Amino acid sequence: MVADRSLSPEEYQSFQEFLQKTCGIVLGDKKHYLVTSRLIGLLEEFGVSSVSELIRRLRTDSTSGLRERVIEAMTTNETFWFRDAFPFEIYKNQLLPELSAKKQPTIKIWCAACSTGQEPYSLSMATSEYMQSNPGGLKSSVQIIGTDISPAVLREAQKAHYDQLSIARGLSPERKQRFFSPGTDGRFEVRPEIRQRVSFRPLNLLQSYSLMGKFDIIFCRNVLIYFSLESKRDIVERLSQALNPGGHLFLGASESMAGLSTGFEMVRCNPGVMYRKK
Repeated sequence: MVADRSLSPEEYQSFQEFLQKTCGIVLGDKKHYLVTSRLIGLLEEFGVSSVSELIRRLRTDSTSGLRERVIEAMTTNETFWFRDAFPFEIYKNQLLPELSAKKQPTIKIWCAACSTGQEPYSLSMATSEYMQSNPGGLKSSVQIIGTDISPAVLREAQKAHYDQLSIARGLSPERKQRFFSPGTDGRFEVRPEIRQRVSFRPLNLLQSYSLMGKFDIIFCRNVLIYFSLESKRDIVERLSQALNPGGHLFLGASESMAGLSTGFEMVRCNPGVMYRKK
């Protein structure tokens, strides 16, 4: 079967509306090739003859997993270890000591849109590094929760097995040796002491966070750029509600709080910035 890649303006608009309503992603007006190239692989799998027919099925099919697979295909899962470096250094050298000094039972961290788990596991590694350099200095346990809209990437995150290419992205040889064990098929497995601090659960950022509880630190990096201004404001407001007073929020390097909320103060870190809840 040769798949039909053509999309009429009406069909493209319909897909734009579906994507924004379902997961908040705002698709530009000139992304036809992106849509067809990412969806073409699903056509044969679901026995659909064209992209336009696939879009029509999205309106009625809620049981076959088609919607989940389309969202996965359209969601960018670009991720690597210790991305941008500075948030992890700030966490290890500033925030972790400050929170530990409060002697609270648990330090809670949320990684939103965590993809295949590199960010939450990086935070757990940074925690272990702090404990090694400050014996007895961590008075609290650390609990890290990673969420993502895609059940498929969360399954990969929970496995904590990574191939050579994934390991090479942002991970130093020293950290690879210390925090991973050789697995099967040339893959590497995150060590149990790193995994035990981290758990995962599915979450759509457009839906309620009420069951998530309260956090001391939230990482929501390189995510807001895909949402409309209205959705950004809503998400940031609800992230604020999920933070404890004085809690910290990290956004992506290209993201800003400007025009989104007045409930945070910007903290310059040189390099980078973070946001403290007022």
